[in-house]
Amino acid sequence: MSDLASKYELIVGLEVHIQLATESKLFASDSTAFGKNPNSNVSVITLAHPGTMPKLNRKAIEYAVRMGLACNCEISRYCIFDRKNYFYPDLPKGFQTTQDKTPICIGGNVPVSLKNGNEVDVTLNRIHLEEDAGKSIHDEDSSDSMIDLNRAGVPLVELVTEPCIESSEVAMSFLTEIRKIVRYLEICDGNMEQGSLRCDANISIRKKGDKKLGQKVEVKNMNSIRNVGRAIEYEFNRQIELKENDDSIISETRLFDANTGTTSSMRTKEELNDYRYFPEPDLSPFTVSEEWLKEIQNNMPATPGMKREKFISEFGLSPYDAGVLTDTKMTADYFENVCQKTTHYKQVANWIMGPIKSVINEDDSDEPALPITENQLVELVEAIANGKLSHSLAMKKVFPALVDSEKSIAELLSELDVETVSQDDISDVILKVVNAFPDKVKAYQNGKKNLLGMFMGEVMKQTHGKADPKKTNELLLEALEKKN
Repeated sequence: MSDLASKYELIVGLEVHIQLATESKLFASDSTAFGKNPNSNVSVITLAHPGTMPKLNRKAIEYAVRMGLACNCEISRYCIFDRKNYFYPDLPKGFQTTQDKTPICIGGNVPVSLKNGNEVDVTLNRIHLEEDAGKSIHDEDSSDSMIDLNRAGVPLVELVTEPCIESSEVAMSFLTEIRKIVRYLEICDGNMEQGSLRCDANISIRKKGDKKLGQKVEVKNMNSIRNVGRAIEYEFNRQIELKENDDSIISETRLFDANTGTTSSMRTKEELNDYRYFPEPDLSPFTVSEEWLKEIQNNMPATPGMKREKFISEFGLSPYDAGVLTDTKMTADYFENVCQKTTHYKQVANWIMGPIKSVINEDDSDEPALPITENQLVELVEAIANGKLSHSLAMKKVFPALVDSEKSIAELLSELDVETVSQDDISDVILKVVNAFPDKVKAYQNGKKNLLGMFMGEVMKQTHGKADPKKTNELLLEALEKKN
């Protein structure tokens, strides 16, 4: 298939639904809390009782504007909501309130980094506000379906890219960046398994050199970023096989099966759906004033991209290190706060990316905590930099004792007896070691320089690992060169 694949181009556009973390729904005061008993977060507005009127959630607009600013979009100043007429068995109104002609955010782009270090821009078409539908639950042991309307009316923004994504890696990197952005902005928890972040992929192929887009297939039901990549790869190969066999690629909606890694047909889309959009008569147009827009801009949290740039320019980190540290808002804030109290930026980064991240990764809870406090990490880094503690003993003894402890580094240095020995004490130990191995000293001086490791080992053994390796190496070389 690899030879055949080289003849074709993959073209993907993504539709990302981002459930906004407001406390109430888009047009009602019902709670948006996840995991409540079915049909408990509902009211007469959610249930579409006659005579009820929607009222727009201002916080949802603010969150949508935040997302648009983070994605370099143009923010619409004048917006209306529309009715999208479509049969939703789990949306009691029988239509969805959304935005058609006046999306809150227009255009935009999101730069994403790839594994090879290259950066590509994913171009956006729009971001618009709309309400979510409820959930239909199909019991395999019954012919009945159950409806849970808790999610109905929860505010969403739908982010629509242009058909500009040319590989599954770019698609996955884009979704990873979007998930980081919404978490940094604190507008969504980004949990794909719970459905607060959902993605549909529009996939087509064309022969290299062709300008016309191929027949589009929409794939749904992907509950992880990895599964989005798997679905794209499967569809790419499936569509190539159809083309090579002179079979037609049907414009349809397909479902992805995570167990088999395959897609299957759900419904055909031979013609565009006629949603019969028209302005929602029960909602007045809303405006985003220059004053309000400026206020939102001024209160915007930093995005992952802004943090990465700051870590590279201000703290001198490599792009790789900056990328790892900004993987979550928690580690980015932690690193930045620690660096306000010490200038050993690279050492701080190494501790967070190494031992601290390992402890976090072993935490199976929904919200893993940092294993040591900011002040403890500052003290640890400073103790090593000042020669009070060797890095090896810090790793082996001090850090494990720090995890989930309130003790200071000074307390642990005394309690564990790991404080680095003085230069005078190191010199005394080196003299003893050199005098104990006169034959080895002579061999070293005659060219067997690899014996230095043996001498280092003896010094470390006699100081119980408490000698500073760098200082010990300097003093040992000096002693070996002088010894006659």
